[in-house]
Amino acid sequence: MAQATFKIWRGDRTGGHFTDYTTEITDGMVVLDAIHHIQAQQANDLAVRWNCKAGKCGSCSAEINGMPKLMCMTRLNTLPLDQPITVQPMKTFPLLKDLVTDVSWNFEVKKKIKKFKPRKPDASDGTWRMQQSDVDRVQEFRKCIECFLCQDVCHVLRDHHMHAEFIGPRFLVYAAALEMHPLDTEDRLEDLRKTDGIGLCNITKCCTKVCPESITITDNAIIPLKERVVDRFFDPLGRLFRVFRPK
Repeated sequence: MAQATFKIWRGDRTGGHFTDYTTEITDGMVVLDAIHHIQAQQANDLAVRWNCKAGKCGSCSAEINGMPKLMCMTRLNTLPLDQPITVQPMKTFPLLKDLVTDVSWNFEVKKKIKKFKPRKPDASDGTWRMQQSDVDRVQEFRKCIECFLCQDVCHVLRDHHMHAEFIGPRFLVYAAALEMHPLDTEDRLEDLRKTDGIGLCNITKCCTKVCPESITITDNAIIPLKERVVDRFFDPLGRLFRVFRPK
C-alpha cells in the first residue's frame, strides 16, 4: 500500500496555514477519499463540504495543486504523487473554515436575473410548438451543477473582486439558457449590459477549461450574448432601424 502527502489549508477568515498530512492510498482513490481518510484518522475537525461523491452536486469544489477542480472527480493517479498534493479552498469566495467557502453570493445573483417568461401557447390544446434545433441549443446549459469552479477561476471575480459589477460565467450561462430558449419572451439585454457586466468578460476561456460538465461556456453562451448586446446597443444600422421602423 502506497502513501501520499497532502498539504491542506487549515484556517478561517482570521487566517490560516497549510498543514502536511501523510496518508495511505489505494488504487482508484480520488482526492475526496484521501481527505475523508485524513479527517477520520488525523484531523477530526477538518471542514470539507461534499454530498454526492459522483460529480453531480458541485459541493466539493476546491483548488488541487492550484487548479479549481471537484475533489470527488480528481483521481490520485492523475496527480504527481512523488510530491505533496496541495488542497485549498476556492479563492474567489470568503473562507468559512478550512476547505469550505461561503458561496451564498452566487444564489443572491441568481435571484436578480429575470425569470423565464413564456409566450402564449400556439396550439389549441394549450401547448407550444418549437424546432428541435432550438431546444438542443440550450440543452447544454442545463448540465450545470453549480460547482462555481468557473466563478472561481474567472479573473474578474478572482483577481479584481468585482462581484458588485459582474455576475460571472455561471450566470451568463444561466442568462443564455433563458435568452436562447425558443419560448422565452423576457428581455435581459439591458441588464446584461448595465448591471450584469457582460462587457467585463474578455473571453479568455478559463471558465470553459475548468467546467466538469464540459459546457462550452465561452463560445456557446457568453459570445452569443455579447453579440446580442452589441447588436442592440452599439450597431449604428440597428439603432437606425429601430428609430424608423413602424410602431
